[in-house]
Amino acid sequence: MGWVIAAGLAALLMVALFAIGRIPRPTWEIVAAALLLGLAGYAWQGNPRLAGSPVVQDKADRPAFDEDLAERRRGMAERYGPSGQWLMLSDGLGRQGKTKEAANVLLSGLRDRPGDANLWLGLGNALMNHAGGALSPGAEFAYRRALALEPQSPAPRYFYGLALAQAGELKGAREMWAPLAQSAPAGSRLKAELEANIARIDAMLTGQPGRGG
Repeated sequence: MGWVIAAGLAALLMVALFAIGRIPRPTWEIVAAALLLGLAGYAWQGNPRLAGSPVVQDKADRPAFDEDLAERRRGMAERYGPSGQWLMLSDGLGRQGKTKEAANVLLSGLRDRPGDANLWLGLGNALMNHAGGALSPGAEFAYRRALALEPQSPAPRYFYGLALAQAGELKGAREMWAPLAQSAPAGSRLKAELEANIARIDAMLTGQPGRGG
């Protein structure tokens, strides 16, 4: 029941901040994302029956930073400019295993640029890394914001689909990837990758072996 109480307190806090604190509308998404990040952390690790004790995370237990994934994001999204600077800083912290700090850096960037789809996308990836590859509520919120801000951009659909696939939501991943695969340039690496992923999903959903392994 502890997580139910935590969720209720988070909801009350959000209402109080919006109604009493009179937070400007452009920052609502940031506040919601911050609350979701805290709630997701409690849901994954919190236990009210355990006594508090400081824990030093061993380097071997830290989530590994996916350099290839970051390079794919840089290839699809903004590499330079204001967004690129925040993303580079977040990537640097992620390489050091400082996953929480990597996400917090992007939250700081979003306070200045709440309508930046690239920062929301980076936040989704950072939260996925922080949760060890799990699709937390905060990460899903970030991906949806990126998709809403740039519905025609391939990056939000690609990475949101990837997150859904990792979470086992294969139908959702297929729905996200199928239009992107159709619109990708013929002969491109992206099109070949998406078509192969969709074929694997179809094989898993139907219980039939996919062609090409």
